[in-house]
Amino acid sequence: MALDQSKEIDYDEDQEEGSEMTFIEHLEELRWHLIRSLGAILVFMILAWFSMHWIFNTIILGPSEPDFWTYRMMCKIGTAVGWTGLCVEKMNFSLMSRQVSGQFMMQLTASAIGGLVIAFPYVFWEIWRFVKPGLKITEKKASRGAVFYVTMLFLMGICFGYFIVAPFAINFLVNFQIDPSIENQFDIQSYIGVLSTLVLACGVTFQMPMAIFVLTKVGVVNPTFLQTYRRHAIVVLLIVAAIITPSPDMISQILVAIPLYFLYEVSIVVSRREYRRQLKEEAKSAI
Repeated sequence: MALDQSKEIDYDEDQEEGSEMTFIEHLEELRWHLIRSLGAILVFMILAWFSMHWIFNTIILGPSEPDFWTYRMMCKIGTAVGWTGLCVEKMNFSLMSRQVSGQFMMQLTASAIGGLVIAFPYVFWEIWRFVKPGLKITEKKASRGAVFYVTMLFLMGICFGYFIVAPFAINFLVNFQIDPSIENQFDIQSYIGVLSTLVLACGVTFQMPMAIFVLTKVGVVNPTFLQTYRRHAIVVLLIVAAIITPSPDMISQILVAIPLYFLYEVSIVVSRREYRRQLKEEAKSAI
């Protein structure tokens, strides 16, 4: 009986060892996660391609029109406080396509960006499915809801970039003139490049709390460090805001810096919770 029990134990251990995936199997699994992610992006890219007329006129050209939602809100606020200078009456520029393949490449680029933005929640979910099995049970519990929070922060950043940062930057750049005799005629790809850069950059920077959470988990930072260097962080955030906003006006930079600083404070709270959890785990393991 003892021999039979020992054989059963050895057999169970062999099964557990056999259940561990090899490096090649990990690569194969990663390949399928990437294929499904690219497939989702391609599907939404195709849908965006066939909906490009509405996307282009409503979404892409939205910040270039004086009746855009942000400009209307600015005008209402300016009228309420007696400062009519916030009202946007016209956008002093015209869009042109200067290359033979310009409009085709514009539609292809816009469709790809739209597919990436719409498919982002699913893409991150696929990445998380690949990473999650390698985490410990306590790490899985601590990172519960990661897909939801990352998606929410990304969408918040996209909305902030599209409705706040992009309109201010585009309004400043297109109405800036050295001399009235110089007409602003921009290539359509240049316009889309500025708009997409601003929006996607905000979507990425809004991931700050999740980035701090990961850095705290691996021991790179802690809440004390973040609080000690808060003043230095403010300077860095102002620099980041200046980089994100191509327009040199202080209003646009401040509008970007304020939510970034708020996210930094949220990151301190997130780091403090994760750090306390790690201290509790260490205390339990020491007993």
